[in-house]
Amino acid sequence: MITVGVEEEYLLVDPVTAEPAPVAEEVLRTAGLGPFAEGDEVQDELLQAQIEVATPVCWNLEEVGGHLLRLRHAVGSAAEANGCRIAATGAAPLRGVRPVPVTRTPRYLRIEGDARQLVDEHLICGMHIHAGVPDRETGVAVLNRIRPWLPTLLAMSANSPFWDGRDTGFASWRTLVFGRWPVSGPPPHFEGLADYEQRLEALVASGVVADRGQVYWQARLSDRYPTIEVRCPDVQIRADDAVMFAGIVRALVATAIAEEKAGARLSSTAPELLQLANWHAARHGLNGTLLDPLGRPHSSGDVLYALLDHITPALEEAGDLRVVSGLVHRLLQNGTAADSQRRALAEGGLPRLIDLLTGAAPSD
Repeated sequence: MITVGVEEEYLLVDPVTAEPAPVAEEVLRTAGLGPFAEGDEVQDELLQAQIEVATPVCWNLEEVGGHLLRLRHAVGSAAEANGCRIAATGAAPLRGVRPVPVTRTPRYLRIEGDARQLVDEHLICGMHIHAGVPDRETGVAVLNRIRPWLPTLLAMSANSPFWDGRDTGFASWRTLVFGRWPVSGPPPHFEGLADYEQRLEALVASGVVADRGQVYWQARLSDRYPTIEVRCPDVQIRADDAVMFAGIVRALVATAIAEEKAGARLSSTAPELLQLANWHAARHGLNGTLLDPLGRPHSSGDVLYALLDHITPALEEAGDLRVVSGLVHRLLQNGTAADSQRRALAEGGLPRLIDLLTGAAPSD
C-alpha cells in the first residue's frame, strides 16, 4: 500500500474585515501549547499571516481525514484565541493597505530581498499531497506519467476567485500569482533521474532561485521524504475534499508505477499544450471545457470521468473507490470551492463569505 500525507496552508484573517492578520507567531505558540497538535505538525510560512499544517504519514484515507480535522481544529482554536480566524482559501479576498511582514528566517528574508513585490502579494494558500514511491528513479517515471493530469486536478481544486476585493474572473487566481516565480507550473518531461537532478542543479547554480525548494513545479520529488509531492491544488474549504485529492493522487501514483512496471507506452504531452491546459483550468475551473491529457477539449464532466476510469483499478485495490467516486460526483454536482465562494458573496456579502472560508457556515 502506498502511503500518503497532506500539507495545508491557511490564511490568518480578521473575522470582521477578512484582511490578513499577521499573528502567525502567536498562533503557532498557542497551537503548540494545546493538546491536539504536535510541534512539527504546525509550521510557519513565508508571510506572517499564513500558517501550515502537515499530517503524519497515513496508510488510509480515514486517517488523512481524521488528522486534517484535528489539525484544523487545533489551529482554528489557536487563531480564535489570538483574535483571528483561519481561512481555507487559495488567495486572500482582501489584502489590506500595508504589506504583511515576512517571517524572519534567513531563507524567507533572502527571497524577500530578491522579489519584494512578489513576496508582498504572496497571500496564497495551497495543499500539497505526498504519495510514497519506492525510489527516486521510479519517482521520476511517475512524474512523467502524471503530469498530463495536473491541469485536471487544478480545475477540480479551484478555490481562489477573489483578489483585492474583486472577482478576478479566474477560478484559481492563486495559480496565476504563483506562475510569476522563476520556476513554476507543470514540470517538464525528464529522461530519467540523472536528467532530473542535472536540471535542478543547473537551476540552483544559476543563483536565480534560493534553493531546490524554490523550484515550484506543480509536481516534484520531495527532498525530505521518499515521496512524490503534488502541489497544484488550491487549499480546500472542506476537509473531505482534501481527502478526495489525497485518494486521487495516491491512485495516480499507483497507476503510474503499475504502468511503468508493465512497460506501458508513455504519451508525452507537449509542454505548450500542458501550459495551455493549466491556464485554461485556472481560468474556468469546472465551468466549461477541460483539455484532456492529450490536449483535446472535452466537457469537464467527461474529463473527470476519464480520470476516474484511469485510476479505478488503483482505487479499488486501496479500498478508496466508493469514497473518492462519491466525492467526485458531489463536486460535479455542486461545483468547485471557487463556485461556492462566488455564491456566498452573492447571497450574503462579505460576512457570508468570511463564514464560509473560516468554517463558521456550512459549505454546499
